[in-house]
Amino acid sequence: MRIVVAEDLYLLRDGMVHLIEAYGHQVVGTAATGPETLEALLRWRPDVSVVDVRMPPTQSDEGLRAALAARREVPGLPIFILSQHVEQLYARELLAAGAGGIGYFLKESVFDADQFIDALQRVADGGTAMDPAVITKLLSSGSSNRRLEKLTDREHSVLSLMAEGLSNQAIGQRLFLSESAISKYTTSMFDKLGITDDDDTNRRVRAVLTFLNKP
Repeated sequence: MRIVVAEDLYLLRDGMVHLIEAYGHQVVGTAATGPETLEALLRWRPDVSVVDVRMPPTQSDEGLRAALAARREVPGLPIFILSQHVEQLYARELLAAGAGGIGYFLKESVFDADQFIDALQRVADGGTAMDPAVITKLLSSGSSNRRLEKLTDREHSVLSLMAEGLSNQAIGQRLFLSESAISKYTTSMFDKLGITDDDDTNRRVRAVLTFLNKP
C-alpha cells in the first residue's frame, strides 16, 4: 500500500512511518498541519491515509476537514482517521458520501500493530473499519432511520459488528453463532435496508454507512 501519514506529534508520526514500512508498505508522504495534509492527499492520492483530527494551526479539526476536502476532490479517496477525539459533525459528513474506504479509530483502542495494519488494509480495499467507541458516540445523538427500525435486535448486533469491519466468521464467533446463521441475518438485513446489489463487499459497505449515517 502507498500511505500518507498526517500527524502533528513527531514521535507518533515517525513511529507510524517505521511501523508501516516494517510491514512492507510505502509511506509516500507525511504531514504535520491541516494544510499540509490536504496538499499531501491531493498530491499523492494514496491507497489509504492515516489522519489525525486535531492538527495545527488551531488544533481543532483541521485534519478531519482536510480529509473531507480531499474526498470532495477525489471521491472515494480512502481515509483512516486515528485520533483521540470523535468529532461527530464532521465524522457524519465523512460518512455521508455513501462510499466506503473509511475508518475511524481512537488511538487508545489500537492494541497491536497487526490490528492497525489490518484496519488500514480494509479501508484501502474500500471497506470500513470503525472503532466500537466511535460507533457508540456517533449513534448517541442520532435519531432513528426508518429502514433501520425494521431490523431485529440480533440484526442490529450483526450490523454493529459489521461496522467494526468484522467478517461473518468473526461476527459469528463474537455472537456465539454459526457463520451460516450470520449469513442468513445479513441477507435478511440487506433486504430490509433495500440493498440488493450482488456485490457482497459493496452491500456490506452500504449497510454499514446506512447504519452509521443516521440523520
